[in-house]
Amino acid sequence: MKTVNTWIVGLGLALGSTAYAAGTAVTYQVDGKDYEGYYSKASDKAPLVLLIHDWDGLTDYEKKRSDMLTELGYNVFAVDLFGKGVRPAEIEERKRLTGELYKDRAKMRTLMQGALDTAKAQGGDVNNAVAMGYCFGGAATLELARSGTDLKGFASFHGGLTTPEGEDYKNTKGEVLVMHGTADDAVTMDDFAALAKELEKTGIKHEMVTYSGAPHAFTVFGSERYREDADKKSWALFQDFLKDRLQPTSAN
Repeated sequence: MKTVNTWIVGLGLALGSTAYAAGTAVTYQVDGKDYEGYYSKASDKAPLVLLIHDWDGLTDYEKKRSDMLTELGYNVFAVDLFGKGVRPAEIEERKRLTGELYKDRAKMRTLMQGALDTAKAQGGDVNNAVAMGYCFGGAATLELARSGTDLKGFASFHGGLTTPEGEDYKNTKGEVLVMHGTADDAVTMDDFAALAKELEKTGIKHEMVTYSGAPHAFTVFGSERYREDADKKSWALFQDFLKDRLQPTSAN
């Protein structure tokens, strides 16, 4: 279980405490298979954040991030891309599960659309929504952007940045935010630069930021890769991204 850093524990006090109900598990189906997401609700009319997990599946880490966003006033649906009860602990299994989805982008898109449909059924406003993800989830978020899904924005925290052969950002509807560690040895600065050039050439509005000394997975509380400075700065930037792109309450 991933632990929570001290500054996160005190975040509610720093921002002004807001009472809210803890999120709930939501079982849903995509193509006949069960998946289990996590819905955290601020209010009936709050904007929606679709949160996509990293390669170990939907764990307490994503639930904590969901609750943090809900405390800030957002409804959040944390997606499950692996299947109900599938939370791989071993690296080889994580590689297998993510590798299958990297090879089948159509399935990845179908799973994310299924999650959006489920979020809508839970009361989430998909017309006033942003998608975000961590590591593998960051790569999936960019896949969602390339699919043409009509969201207000797409944010990647230390995610994969390579565009698959045959894909591009020509259908992207929302703005793109990329937060990356300069010391990331899994996703290189060459990958970062290539994406920046591609987005600029395609005419997609974007913001891309790197954090010095931050390795891959720099936001993961309690891990040896965690970098508090980069985590705090990227979280603040993401909050600004949400405020700039989402209406405070639904227009519906």
